[in-house]
Amino acid sequence: MRERLESLRTEALQEIQSASEMELIRDLKVKYLGKKGELTAVLRGMGSLSAEERPVIGGLANEVRAALEIAFAQKIEAVESAELEAKLQSETIDVTLPGVSFEPGSIHPLQSVIEQIEDIFIGMGFEIAEGPEVELDHYNFEMLNLPKDHPARDMQDSFYITPEILLRTHTSSVQGRTLLAREGEVPVRIIMPGKVYRRDDDDATHSHQFTQIEGLVVDRGVSMGELKGVLLQLIQKMFGPDTEVRLRPSYFPFTEPSVEVDIYHPEKGWLEILGAGMVHPRVLEKAGYDSERYTGFAFGLGVERIAMLKYDIDDIRHLYNNDLRFLRQFKSV
Repeated sequence: MRERLESLRTEALQEIQSASEMELIRDLKVKYLGKKGELTAVLRGMGSLSAEERPVIGGLANEVRAALEIAFAQKIEAVESAELEAKLQSETIDVTLPGVSFEPGSIHPLQSVIEQIEDIFIGMGFEIAEGPEVELDHYNFEMLNLPKDHPARDMQDSFYITPEILLRTHTSSVQGRTLLAREGEVPVRIIMPGKVYRRDDDDATHSHQFTQIEGLVVDRGVSMGELKGVLLQLIQKMFGPDTEVRLRPSYFPFTEPSVEVDIYHPEKGWLEILGAGMVHPRVLEKAGYDSERYTGFAFGLGVERIAMLKYDIDDIRHLYNNDLRFLRQFKSV
């Protein structure tokens, strides 16, 4: 057994010395020092030794193990050092090369308008509510007084995934979800920003995907006068305190009475910017609210429309094309 241990030491040290790759070194360590390695296999035969031989062979076995462990540690350190040196040489940075400049970015104009509108409404005590973009027909239409055979659905031609699942056509779908979650509690004062989708031809003023912010207030005694006051506050903060505003009668299935809201542009005349109205009693009732006890108002605006008017943008597609020449103009916005 003594000869076998000496032979194993000599053989192992030679293999360690000649190894030059880390993977091979690890394999050798398992081969000689692992639980099923050659040194362990030799030591299993100590049971056949006499009582006088066991301490002598045991001491020799410990010497061999210690010698191999030292050899492995030294070899691993040497190989790691060589690999690091090679990596440093291959990744040497030429400090004489010109530096790379990084142009600081800025908030996208659409996001800037969203944040401005959110700040205005938060200042008036509103909360921000969100919902899924892939929506159920139940929340997108039926909860808003738009049953499956309602002709007003034609105004919101939709991307359907199944007969009951679609890409939402407005963020009004969040209204039903929020009212149901409140379980009849008031007040409800929320705005609902997010992307919406409609099957539309893309041109300078239309897009199949755009951003909306809907608003909803439900409480006791909510009036049309409060709606007008909230919208006047929004418009004058977005476009200036002298902005003229008018409300025109209109029709929406989910509000009654309903209005279109216009602002006066010195060069373009009256321009429509959003729709609004008093929440239809059926919408309240579908959400579990007593329409005899509670009233509310709702409104919806297109963020792109607001941004185009505010910053005099002539084509909605500029907001989506990621043209840096266009976006750089909004660094100070």
